[in-house]
This record gives sequence, structure tokens and C-alpha cells, in this order.
Amino acid sequence: MRISQTVVVLAVVWLAPGAHAQSTGQDLEAAFAAVEPKVIAWRRDLHQHPELSNREFRTAGKVADHLRALGFDKVETGIAHTGVVGTLRGGKPGPVVALRADMDGLPVREQTGLPFASTARGEYNGQEVDVMHACGHDTHVAMLMGAAEVLAGNRDRIEGTVKFIFQPAEEGAPAGEEGGADLMIREGVLDAPDAPEAIFGLHAWPEPAGTLSYRSGSFMAAADGLQIVIRGRQTHGSSPWAGVDPINVAAQVLTAIQAIPSRQLDITRGPAVITIGSIHGGVRGNIIPEEVRMEGTIRTFDAGVREELHAKLRKTVNLVAEAAGASAEITIAGNAPVTGNDPELLKNMMPSLEWAAGADRVVERRLITGAEDYSYYQQRIPGLFLMLGINKAGVAAGEAPANHSPLFDANEDALIVGVRAHVGFVLDYPGLR
Repeated sequence: MRISQTVVVLAVVWLAPGAHAQSTGQDLEAAFAAVEPKVIAWRRDLHQHPELSNREFRTAGKVADHLRALGFDKVETGIAHTGVVGTLRGGKPGPVVALRADMDGLPVREQTGLPFASTARGEYNGQEVDVMHACGHDTHVAMLMGAAEVLAGNRDRIEGTVKFIFQPAEEGAPAGEEGGADLMIREGVLDAPDAPEAIFGLHAWPEPAGTLSYRSGSFMAAADGLQIVIRGRQTHGSSPWAGVDPINVAAQVLTAIQAIPSRQLDITRGPAVITIGSIHGGVRGNIIPEEVRMEGTIRTFDAGVREELHAKLRKTVNLVAEAAGASAEITIAGNAPVTGNDPELLKNMMPSLEWAAGADRVVERRLITGAEDYSYYQQRIPGLFLMLGINKAGVAAGEAPANHSPLFDANEDALIVGVRAHVGFVLDYPGLR
């Protein structure tokens, strides 16, 4: 799972982390109260009108119009196809920081029954599909729009510049296209002028509403796409010895590669997962086909483990195929590096996060095997990435629909915490001096 930048600094004197946001508490609390119903309305509108990766035209237009109406110094559109970057200069000199939200929906048919449920349709890799905000990106956009409004109303207190990055295609560009954070970076969102020195983002997650969860260092997995093509020799199903059965080979490959993370890697260096989610081969039951295609994903948390796993996987698949007289073609495509939190920045910003959510609502959590292309920004500059809990009231831990589920929904009472976290990062950012 790309980005743009933002910078802001506050107060006449350099205060300790958390002091800026708290020193203007009354004014900010009024601003948060005023913007909260707008954030909820924006979220519902975006949820009802989701758009697929690199096709976020309506969403981008809504964002750009909002930033222009707030009097942003610069609003750039069409970055990495549909991305929007807004630049807000504060009243005093200071560093540049960035805030990021992703905008794309997913090819999922919504089953929530919400009054603002999506009935949108779109085209995904040549097929007509239903479209849904099944990963919370509608809430991400709405919260960053709310933060933009609060910060624009307090720009005289900002020391520095804030770059707001509204990114397309976090879920991955359509086949044959480029997109997402990597493309936004290549198109200059982290470059001078106004090159940010740090970035902040968060993600809606099925955890207790209003909590902010974090992990220092590695947090979310690196993700690699995996495609394996097993080629045999077609023959009649009654005479398998007359050909080479790629379906049988694929079954052996599927079993063999699962032993790589469980038996061949040092798991004390970091967990690893190999999943095959798609297998296609053959057209009828009495014909052994020529080939079988397998597609899946690889998740790792350590660069060395990632490299070792790739090498062992290639060797295993090729040897299994060779033993059966078949051949194999393996393609591994990197989708996102490891996403994490800069330890020093996290430590410095902790008082601000506790101000945003409440001290007892900021919690450390375990690793997440999901991936985020936000990690591409963090390869260039230090950053924080947190999970915002959005479970509905009364939903027990572990019972809420997961991200990418057709039943995924958000507790809208939690969204103002996300707005506060964005604002707190800007106003309390300690600088990397």
C-alpha cells in the first residue's frame, strides 16, 4: 500500500511535545466540535461513491475543491494520475511535514445494509465489478479533510509548512498501469521546494473505537506478489502416464512451499507467510491440461528473511517441477516494503497521541501481516503510521468484520480522534534538528 507532504510549526516559543496542541486547547476543541459533523458527512458521501485505483476522479475533485475553499497556498492535481497535494504555509517559519490519506476503493460487493451503502460499479482488469470502500479509505480522506479545515483555521499558529497528500491506488494499480505511493514519490511529492522531513498517516482498523495502536520499528509486513506457472504435457485423463500432469505438480508445490517458512527459516528474525489464493488450470474433468497458474502473496518483516525466502521458494518450485518432468516459471513482484514507526519520532510524539485519543487509548500492539505502500514514503523520510480503532459499539474483540470484508464498516464516533491525531502531529512536531 503513496504520498505528498505537509509542514507546520506552532507557538512563539519552542515547547515540549504535546504543549502546542494543549496550549491552544479551547480554540482547537471548538474547531473539532465544528468539523466533526462535516467529517461524518464527507465520509458517508465518499462511502456511497467509491472509486477504484487510478480512477478516483470524483474523490480527487471533492478534495481539491475543499482545499481551494480553505485558501491553501497551493493545490496540485493529477499527480500519479488522480492524486491531490495541498500545501498550507503557516504564519511562522519552520520545518515541512506531510500528512497522507489514500483514496481508492476495492472490487467488493457491499453487504453492510447501510443507508449510504455503495451500489457503484466499475471496471477492474477488464471485468465489470461492484465497488466498495471495504478498507476504510473513505474515513482516511474525510479525516484528513477535517484536519485541513482545522489547521487552515489556525494557520497563524503554525510554524512551518504542511503538505497534505491525498494518494490514489494504495490497493495497487490496475494491470498494465503504475500508481500509488511509489509513483507519487517519483513525480516529486517529497522533493524540493517544500520537501517534508517527516510524515504521518493512520489506518482504520477493527479494534476498540477511538484507540490509536502502534509498534516501534517494524509494524506491517512487506508484501510481494507471487505467480507460478507450472507447464506439463496435455493428455487424456484416463492416461496420465502419457503426459505430464501440471495439476498434480501444482498440488505438490502448494504443500512444499508451506514448509519454507515453517521449517527452513529462522523465525526468530521475523515471521513470514506464503499464501496461494488462486489456482487455475484445465477446462474439463477428463483432460489433463497443459499448464496451471497459481497466484499468491508473500509477507515478511525482515529484509534478510525476505531475500532468503525468495531464493528458497524458487529452488523448491523448480525442483518439484523438474522431478515430475514439468517446468516452472516463477514471478515475484514487490508490492510494498515493511511499514513501521521511527522509534525516536514515536517517542517524541507520544504526548501528542495521548492528547488526541486519551492516555489510556494509545496502545502498543503486535505485528500486522497486512501491508501498506505508505512504506515507500518511509524509505525516504522518517514517519509514523498508526491504527485507528473503528469497531462498532458492543462488538467484541475479534468479532468485527475485517478490512476487505463486504461487511466492513466504521464507528463514526472514532473519526474525530483521527482528525485530532493529524492536527496534533503538525502542531507538536519537534523537528529533526
